[in-house]
Amino acid sequence: MEVTTISPHDLAAKRQGGEAVELIDVRTPVEYREVHCPFARNVPLSDLDPAAVMSARTGPADAPLYVICKSGGRGRQACERFLAAGYANVVNVAGGTAAWVECGLPTNRGKKAIALERQVRIAAGLLVLLGAVLGAFVHTYFIGLSAFVGAGLVFAGATDTCGMGMALARMPWNRVAPTASGAGGPSCAVNRP
Repeated sequence: MEVTTISPHDLAAKRQGGEAVELIDVRTPVEYREVHCPFARNVPLSDLDPAAVMSARTGPADAPLYVICKSGGRGRQACERFLAAGYANVVNVAGGTAAWVECGLPTNRGKKAIALERQVRIAAGLLVLLGAVLGAFVHTYFIGLSAFVGAGLVFAGATDTCGMGMALARMPWNRVAPTASGAGGPSCAVNRP
């Protein structure tokens, strides 16, 4: 089954028109804290349980559930999980939060962090460099480390699933401590362009 999409402008228009719009953001808590749609609820892709999300819905059961991420890829993966679990009325926000911000729509902003994608590039680059240096100066078997990282990057590109990204998302610096209100992080200022 094909994943349905909606543009950020069309989603914002539905909400402004009074339609009940339920939106989940499947990025990491740190990414969500940095910038997010004001009415989005954070449910990280790594913790996504379609049945639990659907049972916790606040709106009508037959209303669409909208999914957003950074640029659309993780949102599509989340929608595919919902579809595989038998929930057909899920819609991915095309272009994700990046498109939402680019459209000049309202956002909540908080503390900035190094994006997960950049963390993956840094870690992969360091591992490749380490493998090459150790292979040249310690033992040639260490070249296998560089080959392993390269193969992982090819797999990530082909499948749009990054094991290193999923591992880094679980690191302590990529976690947000829950607040007394249970909102998961500091309160964010509303930024309306």
